[in-house]
Amino acid sequence: MGPRLFRILIVLAGVMGADGVMLAAASAHQPDAARLASASSMLLFHAAAVLGTVALAERGVIRPGIGILAAAGFFVATVLFAGDLTLRHYAGHGLFPMAAPTGGGLLIASWLALAVAAAWPKPR
Repeated sequence: MGPRLFRILIVLAGVMGADGVMLAAASAHQPDAARLASASSMLLFHAAAVLGTVALAERGVIRPGIGILAAAGFFVATVLFAGDLTLRHYAGHGLFPMAAPTGGGLLIASWLALAVAAAWPKPR
């Protein structure tokens, strides 16, 4: 795994974090904004998960290939989940049918991939 891929994931995590803060602010100032609060939480939690996973993979604490797959999964899944909730709030419709549940399922799979990456360390 090259430093370029790590850097891309770190940039994406930064964008996720910024979006999470913006949605938290929007949810605090708009009526009936529970979807935005949920989207914000998912973005903030999983931005940290991407950063942590990249750091563990870069240091060889977890199996890098599976770890990076998990980090990428966190990103894609969070975009699906939070994007769907945000679009429902602002536009009245979602990304596509089952986008949020698909994102949620992918988040679960990504957390399990992280567990596998830690349980199956890279041979020394």
